Amino acid sequence: MLADEMESHLTTGILDNWYPRIVDKSHGGFGPHVNFDWSFQKDNSKFLVFQSRMTWVPARVALRFPARRDAYLAYADHGLSFLENVMWDKQDGGFFWELDEGGQPVTTEKHVYGISFAIYASATTARATKSPRALALGMKAFDWLEKGAHDADHGGYSAAVSGQGRPILQGPGSASKDHGDPSRDQIGTIYGRKSMNSHIHLLESLTELFLAGGGERVQARLREVFLLVRDRIVDERGFLNLYFTPDWRPIADEDSYGHDVETAFLLLEAAEALGIPGDETTHRAARQLVDHALARGWDETNGGFYDKGPPDGQPTGLQKIWWVQAEGLNGLLLMHALYGDKTERYYRAFLQQWAFIEAHVIDKAHGEWIGTVGPAGELEDPRQEIGGRWKEAYHQARALMETSARLRQLAARPAARAPVEVTADIR
Repeated sequence: MLADEMESHLTTGILDNWYPRIVDKSHGGFGPHVNFDWSFQKDNSKFLVFQSRMTWVPARVALRFPARRDAYLAYADHGLSFLENVMWDKQDGGFFWELDEGGQPVTTEKHVYGISFAIYASATTARATKSPRALALGMKAFDWLEKGAHDADHGGYSAAVSGQGRPILQGPGSASKDHGDPSRDQIGTIYGRKSMNSHIHLLESLTELFLAGGGERVQARLREVFLLVRDRIVDERGFLNLYFTPDWRPIADEDSYGHDVETAFLLLEAAEALGIPGDETTHRAARQLVDHALARGWDETNGGFYDKGPPDGQPTGLQKIWWVQAEGLNGLLLMHALYGDKTERYYRAFLQQWAFIEAHVIDKAHGEWIGTVGPAGELEDPRQEIGGRWKEAYHQARALMETSARLRQLAARPAARAPVEVTADIR
């Protein structure tokens, strides 16, 4: 059964390789910068996104697999302690973006994107453990963002804030009060613009914080961000605009296919948390995102999603990046679950996506997923690092947990048609 195959790869290829190997018992947190052969690099800096994601994974595993609960809760608690005691700024509040090997902040800027992932990790740990401490950390970060980064006039959040929690609307030397300086912040957002990427990840973290017991204030902000993503960030043509002026006027840019299919899942997840799982407007927006990514960014010959391209044109970024393939896997099966009685398009693409991942993305020698391959799956750099600032276990672990569970749910449907199995010609 395909669900068994995916879970087997999840446990032996991903989880058993990362944990406990990645646990840094000497300095706390998780050691990033892992070479292609799982050997560690000398750099022991600590990056907030990596630390948060590697805390989220074991917390989610503990919720998903009872047999692994005790061991993975210990990993999650280890990560939470590092977030709480080291990465939290005890003087000014908020989480540091990155600490060097000596534990000093690399930059004074703080970023909503990174803080959102720390909330996500804290909230999922709270859900797994029922720990007041974990929930309190998530709420403390939420309150810090509310005070310094939330835009009370136009809704949503500034992408970058100062160390003291004030929005950074202009880069150094900028003369423009509207669009900000053309220099970019730590995650590539031009100063003064609101960011799609920050808001879709706030959507997932606020969903999780609300489910963990965040209460009415979190619910209200979740609803605000949900509507912003669905009704403003999702373009009526079916893709995500990447950047906006402070008052939410879209600024033309490229389309990121991976974010499109990921956001389809995040919108439906948030709608369920808000008590509107069957909302037609949300379902339509989610389907448009997947359909647009399939129309513009899908490789009909080899399978797999390309990286990016103009919204109405052909792909320009032809590399196939691991996280895009993971989110595509999840998004395609989700669309099949909703619309599979009308079309087999999504399920066939899902099978082709998994076949591409198996053939070209999974590193047969070392178990984990290769960060980037070429359009036909060719390995452009055989010595890519397995773990680093942006490469960890989050996307692929979540996709495999979601898809294996959804496959089992589909198989259990009374009137379910027999699924089409992967065959050699679907590659």
